[in-house]
Amino acid sequence: MKKILFFLTSVLVLSGNTFAQDSAAKNEKTALKISGYIDGSYNNLQRNFFTSGIYDRVFDNAQNGFTLQQAAITLAYQPTQGFGGLINPIMGYDTNIFAPYGFKPMTEFSSQTFSIDVPQVFLQYAKNAFTFSGGRFVELAGAEALFPVQNTNFSRSILYGYAEPFTVLGIRGTYVANDKLTLILGVNDGWDNIRDWSRTKTLELNGTYTMNTCFSFSPTIYTGQERATPQTDTGPTGWRTLVDLVATFNITEKWTFIGNYDGGWQTNAALPNGTNNRAVWQGIAAYLNYTFNEKWLTSLRGEYFNDQDGFRTGVRQAWKEATLSLGYIPIKNAELRGEVRHDFSNANSLTNNHGLPVRNNDQSYALEAFYKFG
Repeated sequence: MKKILFFLTSVLVLSGNTFAQDSAAKNEKTALKISGYIDGSYNNLQRNFFTSGIYDRVFDNAQNGFTLQQAAITLAYQPTQGFGGLINPIMGYDTNIFAPYGFKPMTEFSSQTFSIDVPQVFLQYAKNAFTFSGGRFVELAGAEALFPVQNTNFSRSILYGYAEPFTVLGIRGTYVANDKLTLILGVNDGWDNIRDWSRTKTLELNGTYTMNTCFSFSPTIYTGQERATPQTDTGPTGWRTLVDLVATFNITEKWTFIGNYDGGWQTNAALPNGTNNRAVWQGIAAYLNYTFNEKWLTSLRGEYFNDQDGFRTGVRQAWKEATLSLGYIPIKNAELRGEVRHDFSNANSLTNNHGLPVRNNDQSYALEAFYKFG
């Protein structure tokens, strides 16, 4: 498996560079864009599970070791008018986590360290200010992204992993009202589902308003039926709603502040105490990013997440974390990151992969390196 992994990642880098260089002139004429990245890490984590058996991190849950997080390529033909499409296959460890219900790559490839998934694959048609798309999409909520090159920290936020979905399958309509306002309306199969069509569909609403270069605001709503027990296609259903708010302040050319609030609830949810009842979760994340110069940058993140019914983490708890990352860009398109993170809970909810010891806090150190092209 290590030889196969090395071969595939090497091919991806070489082919990505070749495509990016040889297709530059052609891309200008055809509007075909080819891009991608490779992201790897070393992680040292004191504890990586809750007592419920659920990981206490999103993708960075290897307790001590090296991980190929993601190796991705995107082929996109998206003209401003007419038909287009996009496909974005990703291989690596993270795909085991964000793969939707109905497709489990760890089962298909008999590996829990390497698998393949396609979080984005869709066709679109653009007409004037409207674009209509159908396929699989990354979710619209939150301040962070599935793709590591778009984030300022190595580890994902609590909100990204435990308050929001990863991907959806359905249709979307996008309307660009002007250079300040964009609206999106979508209908899909629900949170991280590519099957289970017996429920009422989930509606997604998103708006992005850019007042000026200093301030932008993006609210998102997801609402629709979900199973009482997630990742199943039988049993009772409840109505799940998520309200997500993201505000970005570019204070100066060097300082940026981002605030993210999530409030979610589901009726008839399967709770850790064995009953089906209403579940509520909510949290807030704040980011302070600073760019020293073209080589060095840093990001400080703080979060609070209240899983008051234990529906999202399997434990009734108020969970907090603080993360400090330092990034270094040695060459164009490459970045090295070092990260220190501390998590703490008001319950003794954290344990390691052997089940002991149980604590109310966690400490981690990580190094990340990624290279992007296109």
